Amino acid sequence: MASNSPAPEGTDVQEAPGAGAWGEWNPTEDSVRPVRGKHRTFKPRGGLARSSTVLGVGVIAAVGAGGIATAQDRPQVSISMPSLPDLMGGERASAAPAETPAAADTGTAQIPQQAAAQGQGDAGEALRNRILQQAESQQDATDTQALADAERTAREAAAQEAKTQKEAADKEAETVRAAAEKAAADQAAAEKTAADEADAKAKAEAASAPAAAPVAKSAGGFVLPTSAYTLTSRYGAAGSMWSSGHHTGLDFAAPTGTPVKAVGAGKIISAGWSGAYGYRIVLQLNDGTEIWYCHLSSMSVTSGAVGTGETIGRVGATGNVTGAHLHLEVRKGGSTMDPMAWLNSKGLSV
Repeated sequence: MASNSPAPEGTDVQEAPGAGAWGEWNPTEDSVRPVRGKHRTFKPRGGLARSSTVLGVGVIAAVGAGGIATAQDRPQVSISMPSLPDLMGGERASAAPAETPAAADTGTAQIPQQAAAQGQGDAGEALRNRILQQAESQQDATDTQALADAERTAREAAAQEAKTQKEAADKEAETVRAAAEKAAADQAAAEKTAADEADAKAKAEAASAPAAAPVAKSAGGFVLPTSAYTLTSRYGAAGSMWSSGHHTGLDFAAPTGTPVKAVGAGKIISAGWSGAYGYRIVLQLNDGTEIWYCHLSSMSVTSGAVGTGETIGRVGATGNVTGAHLHLEVRKGGSTMDPMAWLNSKGLSV
């Protein structure tokens, strides 16, 4: 049992250092006490632990709090750290001499000091754990940011790819549309050209074909031999151009191709080339009267019965002529007669 009697004279009792006694940490036999269990640094209440572990954690905390950039800008400070094995050896070496009767007597007084040292060690552990947690949190934040950046980059790449594909599809669609419009325009132009050519051809044919004039009919069913005409030479006119010395018919001047019609019902008894008369058709009426159509360009009917007003040929300029016209002769019993008088007798006005 510890004694409460005063310590013997000549024996120094080590006083616990105050909070301001820690200027620079240089362990000695008097400042180091053996501890039981885990290695802890002895520090009075209000002091600062100086073990190598806690010092390292403090350096990490200082660098982490001030920032790497700030630490690089500050001047370097040399830190002296005692070797842990040497420290442990010194503790073991000084353990025996430190045990004095006075210390044994004051064992009860060292229990609060050991509890304070253990509390300071726990505070160091807590600081280290907090620093490690902060480092892990920073690493997690960095990983999260990197993942977010990668996802954003992937989204942007996908959006760019989609945009490129859409632009390509739009360009292809525009090309197809332009080709279709060009094909439709070409087809429309071709159709218009064909229609214009057909219209021009129809107009040309209509212009080349003479217009049909109304046919005058008599009560007896007779018509004029042609239309759109001009009377040039009349029956009985004298002239050297006719073999008989005088004109034996009535001339109807008209463009080539003008239709020539049967003046009355009858039958074709002759059709063909006839020397000075050119192409000639002879129509015999039902009463035996012959109607000669001379200088024709073509003959539509060359034989058989025809009706009044039926086209049998076309005006021309064949044979002995000076221009396109129809030479009409009326013969009865082999003798010629005045065609105008005969037509007038049929109720026709020439």
